[in-house]
Amino acid sequence: MKRFVIVGLGNFGASIAETLAAAGHEVVAVDSDGARVDRMAPLIERAVVGDATERAVLEKAGCVGADAAVVSVGDDIATSILATLALKDLGVTIVYVKVVSVEHARVMETQGATETVFPERDSAIGLGHRLSGPAGLLNYVNLGPGFSVQEMDVPTAWEGQTLRELNLRQRYRVQVLALRDMESGVLVPVPDPDRRLTAADALLMAGRERDLEKVARA
Repeated sequence: MKRFVIVGLGNFGASIAETLAAAGHEVVAVDSDGARVDRMAPLIERAVVGDATERAVLEKAGCVGADAAVVSVGDDIATSILATLALKDLGVTIVYVKVVSVEHARVMETQGATETVFPERDSAIGLGHRLSGPAGLLNYVNLGPGFSVQEMDVPTAWEGQTLRELNLRQRYRVQVLALRDMESGVLVPVPDPDRRLTAADALLMAGRERDLEKVARA
């Protein structure tokens, strides 16, 4: 079990807090809005009303030496900066910060944020790729320039074949990460290479986008 700190319990912060708690981790959350704290209190280890820019508030809440923190305070750049600095002063070395603009991200990177997260932009990019991509593209996650993870329907020509027979790493230079049964919704990581694919299957694959585009045209 790890201990995580969530600063800000808007939709983004609350969702992360609930997900981490459901996975069995200790979650400490701080927000200045009492109503938000009250909603989250039954779901996590500790929820505190307070100013997360104050080191004393974070220390009293139990944030000292936490494994990681997520700062999600909307477009309040000053609060993002001060909360990040306070967390680092308390020994939290890994701090993710939700940002609302490129400028916000640049500021937080100069202040020592481990990583900035831009959920609106990332969601928009993913949806744009799904809309402009092939009909079978179900999900898209960018990994960096020219690389992504994509979930797509099994091409008709592959139905009845196995992953071993298809030999996708050699033919297309992509890696199959998981298989999803679309009828049951079950995701199978590291699927059986000898299981025959069906029309109800979807494959989660990682690789260069140009190689994944070739897969989509198969």
